[in-house]
Amino acid sequence: MASAKTVLILMGSDSDLPVMREAKAVLSELGVQSELRVLSAHRTPDQVREVVRGAEGAGVGVFIAGAGGAAHLAGAVAAQTHLPVVGVPVANGPLQGFDALLSTVQMPPGIPVATVAIGGARNAGILAAQILSIGDGQVREALRAFRARMAAAVEEKDRKVRGDG
Repeated sequence: MASAKTVLILMGSDSDLPVMREAKAVLSELGVQSELRVLSAHRTPDQVREVVRGAEGAGVGVFIAGAGGAAHLAGAVAAQTHLPVVGVPVANGPLQGFDALLSTVQMPPGIPVATVAIGGARNAGILAAQILSIGDGQVREALRAFRARMAAAVEEKDRKVRGDG
């Protein structure tokens, strides 16, 4: 059964979709509801504010925000809510995401954004599920099973490499 809380996955451009779909995929695997949206901190700031301010009432428990370049989307979201925000720097342009990483991780005191690796939307989804698992035993159990599957896959690869499989 899905968590009572959802994760709102925002991206600054539809060009970020291939990366941000990974967050949605892992959340689905864990039984956590999520929604993808394209909203720009710079081109649609009023819509960002409206969506973020209404999100808690709509059942959102965590935001994931991905953007490249100056990457202000996660910070713009964090400025409008007290809910957790996970930032995903997206690689684009000449700096290949390093600019986005620094913009996302270097938030001012009092407005934190948890930040994953450049292109790390899958880990952002897992982190969002971990945050929700604090109050949701079903998500916690889904995470335990997920980790067990990862361990079993590594053990199987090890057996094959050693010639036991």
